[in-house]
Formats: sequence, structure tokens, C-alpha cells
Amino acid sequence: MTTKYGFTQFTIDEFEKWLNGLSVARTILYVQQHHTAIPDYSHFTGSNHFERQQSMKTFHVVNNGWSDIAQQFTTFPDGTILTGRSMEMTPSGIKGFNTHAICIEHFGNFDKGKDTMNKAHAETMVRMTAALCKKFNIPVDSNHIVYHHWFDLGTGKRTNGTGSTKTCPGTAFFGGNTVDDCDTTFLPLVKSALKSNGGNINVPDSPPPVLRYAAVTTDSLNVRKGAGTSFDKVTDREPATLGSVLRVYKEKDGWLKISAAMNHWVNAKYTSEVKRATVKTDILNMRIGPGTNFAKKGSFAKGTELFIFAEQNGWCQVGVEEKWVSKEFLKFD
Repeated sequence: MTTKYGFTQFTIDEFEKWLNGLSVARTILYVQQHHTAIPDYSHFTGSNHFERQQSMKTFHVVNNGWSDIAQQFTTFPDGTILTGRSMEMTPSGIKGFNTHAICIEHFGNFDKGKDTMNKAHAETMVRMTAALCKKFNIPVDSNHIVYHHWFDLGTGKRTNGTGSTKTCPGTAFFGGNTVDDCDTTFLPLVKSALKSNGGNINVPDSPPPVLRYAAVTTDSLNVRKGAGTSFDKVTDREPATLGSVLRVYKEKDGWLKISAAMNHWVNAKYTSEVKRATVKTDILNMRIGPGTNFAKKGSFAKGTELFIFAEQNGWCQVGVEEKWVSKEFLKFD
């Protein structure tokens, strides 16, 4: 592993081992697949990983006005991986579909007639996705592993490729960028990697069921080594951020244990309980208020998992922003 400009570089073997020891407070439900398009393979020299990652960060911060680089990870043509935005932060990958997601940018242009994906690059994409799915218990299906192409750029609505969309992650990405291409070509490779232990995927078995879920209500919530302020802050994970949904495994004296395997606790008074639900209709409109008289702001596809922060008159608030959906079309866990 090598670190420069605040980014860390891994081989896929190193990434799998690093992921094994990673603690993330934020609940992860989705993996986004993107390609950079520009820069493409012609801009990669074999040794300029960090310079290219820093250039992307500068563009995202200066030109787009974002707080950091958009993605959590970037994969490169030689099969190596660089870290990006903190795993505790929501990415800036797909409008309306960033909460509870991990954003992966694949360096290159994978539209037809452009870059031919390197074998090492393709192996890393598959193994990395498999490792993330195992680590965070993400189902290997096209409701949870998503392509940017499936979402309208203006509304954030999932259209499965119609309307105003990008081709991202490319019209030749593992056979194509449609939902059917993902289901028939990419996802079987991910499932195969999981079944064969993913080429030495070294992540723990699935954790026990959570007791409940809690959302962070303060800008930054420290994680401590025990249930009380007398315990030291942990050093192997970052504080949880506003709006992050935490998995609760145990409660004690007003504190919440948020790790199944480690003694990591947060103060419950800086959280609020949330409920987990799944969309049960084909398309569920999202509105800016609790009622059909409020404007639409996007939509969710059937099978999308949501966390409900509040309820009002048969409507449910999704996240800390003013995003509401009808409770009638949700199935609660």
C-alpha cells in the first residue's frame, strides 16, 4: 500500500484485506458503478495514479463545488485501487440515489469503440464489487448494484436508461449498460466471485441481525470504546456524520453499540430511531412534502430499500431532507 495526497493505493488483494479490518458506521445498501470517460486509458501512464486522482478531486471541489472528490474509490487500468471520499460521507455519484451508497469510478471510457478493458482492470472491478457486497451484506442484484445510466440526470428518477441520461459506466461495460446487461453479464461474475471466495476475498461472515437502526442528529458523532464519555474515542474509524444511519446491536445506559464485532459505542441522545422499508410498487414518486399537492422530486424503483425518519398523515420522510413518499407503497421490515 502507498499513500500520497491523502489517497491510499491498493492491489485487489490488499484491498480485500484492508476491507476486512474496516469499520464503517454509515449503513451501506448500494454500490454505484461509474466510468470516468474523460480521463480515459490514453491519459494513464502506469505511474500517475495519484496525480489523476488529485486532478479529479480538484475538478469536483473547484468546478462542481462539492466538499470532496465524488467517489469513495477509483479503479485503474492496471487493476489497482485508490481511496477517495471518506466511507462515512455520502458520495456525489447519482442524483437522488447517493444516500447509503458507495460510489466507484472506473478509470477509462467503456463506451463501444473506445477503451478495451484490461483483464486486470476487469478482475478488480468484479472482485471489488463482490468484496463490498459481502462486507456490507448487499444483495447481488440490479436494485442494489446500480449503473449511473439508469437514472435521469435532471430529476434523479430511475428510468433504466430512458430520458436524459449518461452512458456511464459505458455502453460496452461488461457487455453493455442496460439493466439486462448487468443482470446477465456483470452480476453473474460478481456472484461467481463470492461463491469461489472471490479470489481470496478476506472479509468476515455476515454479522448478527441488528436490534434497530438509528440516525445521527448532530454534525459529527464520536465513537467510543465503551458506553460512556469516560471511554476513549476509537482511533480506527471516523466519527459518524449528520443523517448517517447506524446499525444498533446493543443498548446500555443511553448508549448504542454500533458494531457487531467491536466494542464501538455512540451516545443515543444524538440519534433518532428510524425504520427500514422496501418499495413494493413498480415506481414510487418522491415529493418535497407529505402529500400529492407537493411537487415531485424523483422516484424509487420497486425493491429499493429506504430508511424512514418521520411519518405524517400516511406519508414517510426519507432522510434528513424534505423527501417524502406515500406509506401505502412501502413494506416495512
